[in-house]
Amino acid sequence: MKPDLSAAELTLLGLLVERPRHGYELEAVITDRGMREWTEIGFSSIYYLLTKLRERELIAPAGDAPPAGGKARKVYAATDEGRRVCALAAERAIAEIHPVFPRVLVGLANQPAVAPEDVRAALDRRAAALAERVEAVRRAAPDARHAPEFVRAIFDYTLGQLTAEQAWLDRYRAQGETAVAPYDVKREHKALYAPKNTTWDLVDVPEQRFLAVDGTGDPNTAPAYARAVEALYGVAYTLKFASKGTPDGDFVVGPLEGLWWSPDPGVFTSRAKDAWNWTMLISLPSWITDGMIEDARETALAKKKNPVISEVRPLTLHEGRSAQVLHIGSYDDETPLMTELHASYLAAHGLRPAGAHHEVYLKDPRRTAPEKLRTVLRQPVEPVDRDDR
Repeated sequence: MKPDLSAAELTLLGLLVERPRHGYELEAVITDRGMREWTEIGFSSIYYLLTKLRERELIAPAGDAPPAGGKARKVYAATDEGRRVCALAAERAIAEIHPVFPRVLVGLANQPAVAPEDVRAALDRRAAALAERVEAVRRAAPDARHAPEFVRAIFDYTLGQLTAEQAWLDRYRAQGETAVAPYDVKREHKALYAPKNTTWDLVDVPEQRFLAVDGTGDPNTAPAYARAVEALYGVAYTLKFASKGTPDGDFVVGPLEGLWWSPDPGVFTSRAKDAWNWTMLISLPSWITDGMIEDARETALAKKKNPVISEVRPLTLHEGRSAQVLHIGSYDDETPLMTELHASYLAAHGLRPAGAHHEVYLKDPRRTAPEKLRTVLRQPVEPVDRDDR
């Protein structure tokens, strides 16, 4: 029989190899020895694990313990096969290095999506939790004068792991105090990329540089749209990696944005998407030059073989005064907000459209339920009584 035991199964089997025990006695030993500091065995799972070990004939009933509170408790003991498997599994567990996948690594991999101040706060909370855990393990550690060597080794190992993480965390936090966070347009322009208002309001949009690519057709079905978005991201990420080696440094690739227009505005309220014209955008830091974009186009085209990459171009926009709102929900549910803008809001404020309708897509529709999508809707405006002479 292969010693393919889980950590919890091996722990219980080892306690029964020591001597026969019933479930409540196993719980008491696990608690007294602080075993939950290094393995996960809940009280409710003990009898489930005992059943699994018994089905594999690694343990067997060994009578009943004297009644406690009027109820006898079934005692289990390791079988000869259980002793053999326990010894082999324990030897392998000591000798072999098993991969560990701490969630902190997943968090670090997604750190660019978190505001720097929130990262610092999260690291502070982790440091406090580590300090509490170290203190708890030290309190649970048995008296070294009376504990067996292997028990002391368990607690020494646990403390070693925790204090090593504390040392790493101290170094990482110290580096974070001096490191320059990558440029992130969502952080630099929160009013434009993290608005809170779900009714129309006015904002001033400064001049911005973008990667841009043009097209026509239904964004849900037109192959040209999918190729255009792929081309944009291909050039954007090529620029990002190239920028890391410059004095200006790294930047976070911004969210997808789009300008939408048509000679007939009615195609938007009627959702006649095949007639929509669009320019898809990704914002750029100010230090990205046209020459860098040209180099990135050539590099991306050599890798992706997407001919639309050659159509990606730099674009500078200065939308200025704009009406803006955060829409939460499906793209197809934007119509009431757009109707309100053109039917009442603009007239009430003495304004008229002064540019293409602009959208910023804060969530990836491939990974987000339609009702949870978040989209910034923006319309550049100008006074109705503007003197155009």
